[in-house]
Amino acid sequence: MLKLPLKWLNYQKENKILDMSETDTIEGEGEEKPKTLSQRRKNRIAVIQFLYMWEYNPAEILGMALKEFFEKEEEEREYYQFAEELIIGVNQSAKEIDTIIRDHAKNWDFNRIGKVNLAILRLSVYEIIYRNDIPPVVTMNEAIELTKLLSEEDSKRFINGILDKISKKQKRPLREAL
Repeated sequence: MLKLPLKWLNYQKENKILDMSETDTIEGEGEEKPKTLSQRRKNRIAVIQFLYMWEYNPAEILGMALKEFFEKEEEEREYYQFAEELIIGVNQSAKEIDTIIRDHAKNWDFNRIGKVNLAILRLSVYEIIYRNDIPPVVTMNEAIELTKLLSEEDSKRFINGILDKISKKQKRPLREAL
């Protein structure tokens, strides 16, 4: 059985991940406002969940693993087309992505990076390097939001630092899609 980090289990228990159609509340100036997750955010969360699962239970056939994974999601598979594109891309570029992460995670043993953080980094590095239709700033902001939602408080600085270094080496505008 796949063990999920305690923070994920708490979110699942509160219906914040397993039932992502519900609204979340945020506090702002003393009042609570509903906050719904966008389809892209839900897709990115699905990618993180899949990559985390894949880290511990890699399947021989990616297509079958995707089919089984999306069958358990609340929406139809078509809803997760963006997630599927990202998962396939990360999987196809995994060696290059991990090399980039290793090169930029100075003073960190790659094997000691938390698996949720690693999944977020893999997704984000893939988007920055290979998805010119997504501005790097959008990817970095999404990574920080996903980290706040799925990982430890201190992790956002670590992830932001690595992604900032990687994005600065890209020869494209940080705030524009190409």
